Amino acid sequence: MNMDWEDVYLDIMMQGYSMYDMPSSNDVWGTYLMEHGFHRYVIPDTCPDCYTVAQFVEDNPDLTGILATGTHVIAVDSGNYFDTWDSGNEIPIFYWRKETR
Repeated sequence: MNMDWEDVYLDIMMQGYSMYDMPSSNDVWGTYLMEHGFHRYVIPDTCPDCYTVAQFVEDNPDLTGILATGTHVIAVDSGNYFDTWDSGNEIPIFYWRKETR
């Protein structure tokens, strides 16, 4: 989004405040992303052959957005994922991508 971490953090905090919910709530940060031009896509559930984060990112090298598990989110940019720990073996369930039109 070409924004400083501090500005995004403050925006999401204010989004949570306006929705009477915690900023870490999927509803809060999801609404924030929607308001900034992102769309959510569900990853098909093909278990037991589920995608891991690492596999999904490898198969989608052009994705820049947010990849989500049931309880965690991971930044994705051009074939790489970024997290505070190696979440490559986690199972993603949906992702957010900013539409460029």
